[in-house]
Amino acid sequence: MKNLKYLFILLIATTFSGCGVYNFTGTGAIDAKTFQVNFFQNNADLIEPGIDRQFTLALQDLIQNQTNLNLVSTGGELTYEGEIVDYRITPMTATAVTPTGDVGAAQNRLTIRINVRFTNKKKETDDFERTFEFYFDFPGNELPTGSVLNTAIQTIFERITQDVFNESLAKW
Repeated sequence: MKNLKYLFILLIATTFSGCGVYNFTGTGAIDAKTFQVNFFQNNADLIEPGIDRQFTLALQDLIQNQTNLNLVSTGGELTYEGEIVDYRITPMTATAVTPTGDVGAAQNRLTIRINVRFTNKKKETDDFERTFEFYFDFPGNELPTGSVLNTAIQTIFERITQDVFNESLAKW
């Protein structure tokens, strides 16, 4: 019985000393305490009103939900800034020619590209500037409005914000 007690203590000590700092978002120890996300201006040729604000808020929310960093409006130790540089809708596959001679798109793709500048005041080697892009395909007979547009933007922003997070904090 006495040996079982020592074995149990050894097992617990080994379990808690093995991996060091770990969390479920994949970030290591973050040296900063604050972050700021500056407004991402929409500089795309095709303007969809409101997506600049949507992206800015989506990035703020993701970082707040996956870290214990505090959001500040100025002077953040980690700073995210940039602009939406491309918003385009492209036909992906064509339909057959109809008897009237019309050719349409069987599938369209909404693509959004965002340029991000990340600054880490505590560790300047982590600084970067790069573009992140993702897309959403939708049927050619639907217009990118209403629920189709909302779903597309939400899907695209979820992917891009996660990619930005991984590049800046998770180092994946």
